[in-house]
Amino acid sequence: MYSRRRRGYFLLMGGCLLLFVSAWAFVRLWSVPAAIGMCFVAMVIPPVAAIVGNRRGPEDRWWDEPPPERSSADTRTDKHPGRNTGKRTEKHTDLPPSGDRTSDEWWDELDGKKRRR
Repeated sequence: MYSRRRRGYFLLMGGCLLLFVSAWAFVRLWSVPAAIGMCFVAMVIPPVAAIVGNRRGPEDRWWDEPPPERSSADTRTDKHPGRNTGKRTEKHTDLPPSGDRTSDEWWDELDGKKRRR
């Protein structure tokens, strides 16, 4: 499947180069508007080639693969204990201020606390 996608990508990019080179090498001698039109067509080809090169085919099995196993370290909710990550929820209201007064006032406002200046 990979070789089919790669072949399609290189065919499209080769066609793009062929259009650009032929437009300005000899088509412009007969018709400049035709050469410009060929360049506009060639301009659309690289994004299409990237999509063709990166798409999954019908033989690519990705939808029924089991999810990767999670270790016990991945299931923890607090990956950095003791570190203020900026997330203040009801269970973390006892966190120390971050040191940024404006940020602390903003979080207190979101938590429903009023702070007097």
